[in-house]
Amino acid sequence: MPQLHWQKSTFSENQANCVELAAAHDGIRIRESDEPDDVIHTNPAALRAFIRAAKAGRLDPTL
Repeated sequence: MPQLHWQKSTFSENQANCVELAAAHDGIRIRESDEPDDVIHTNPAALRAFIRAAKAGRLDPTL
């Protein structure tokens, strides 16, 4: 697997425990900086839908 270029939000600054994203040939990878071996794979459309739902407050915090 090629080396991924991980990026974190500019809102995270130099804090620990940040969400990081990397573009891959077959989609997007997401990981938590304090657990770098646990990686989620998604695609741009699914990530976009998740971000829109989070911004709109449509996610159930009890799950």
